[in-house]
Amino acid sequence: MRFQNTVFLISGGARGLGEAQARRLVAEGAQVVIGDVLQAEGEALALQLGGACVFVHLDVTLEDAWSKAVEKAEGLGNLSGLVNNAGIYKPMPLLDTDAAEFERHTRVNQLGTFLGIRAVTPALTRSGGGAIVNMSSTVALRSAPNAIAYTASKWAVRGMTKAAALELVDRNIRVNSVHPGPIDTDMIKVRPHEDNVRRALQMPMKRLGTKEEIAGLVLFLLSDESRYMTGAEVAMDGGGAL
Repeated sequence: MRFQNTVFLISGGARGLGEAQARRLVAEGAQVVIGDVLQAEGEALALQLGGACVFVHLDVTLEDAWSKAVEKAEGLGNLSGLVNNAGIYKPMPLLDTDAAEFERHTRVNQLGTFLGIRAVTPALTRSGGGAIVNMSSTVALRSAPNAIAYTASKWAVRGMTKAAALELVDRNIRVNSVHPGPIDTDMIKVRPHEDNVRRALQMPMKRLGTKEEIAGLVLFLLSDESRYMTGAEVAMDGGGAL
C-alpha cells in the first residue's frame, strides 16, 4: 500500500479518467472523495469501491460546491491531494463556435480548475502540504483542428499550473499538469470512430492510450516519488509530441 491515512479529492471522478484514478488510489490504500455532477454514476462507483470512497455532488463552476467537497474530504482525515480532472470537450470549427460554447469550455475546464486549486490550498496547508494534479491535454502543447474553445481552456490550465506551482511551493504544495493524447474514454466518442482510429494510427505507438495508464501517472504525481517535481507538464500521448 502506497498511501495510508491519506485522503484525495478527484473532480469528474464518476467515470472515465477520474474513475480509473479513484480505483487505483483506493487499491493503493488511500481514501478518495469523488466529486461529479453525474450523481447516479458517482454514487454507484463509491458503493462499488466500498468504505474507502465517498461521492459528493460537485459542479466545478460553483465556489460553494467546492467548499462542500473540501469539507467532506477533510472530514475523512488529512487532505493530501487534488486531481482537477473534470472537463468537457466538444470539437467544433472556429466559425461555428459561438460565445456561449466558448464560455462553457472556459467555465468548466479553466474556471473549474482555478476554483479547485483555490479551494484545496488552505486544507493542504493545514495538512502540511500535498500535491495538485491538473488535467490538461496535448492540445495545450500543439493544439488540434476544430478545438479552439477546448484548446484555449487547456492552455489556460497549463499556465495556471505553473503560476500556482510558483506561489504554493513555500506551502509545500506541488502543482503539476498531465497532458493526455488520444485516450480511449467516452470523451473522444464525440468524434466518429473512424476519426479516432485514424488519429491513433498517426501516433508513433499507433494506438489509443488507456485510462489506467493515465491513472498510473497521476498516482506518481500525487505520491512522494515525485517530491522534486512541481510546475512540470507531463505528456502521455503515445509519442505524439515527438
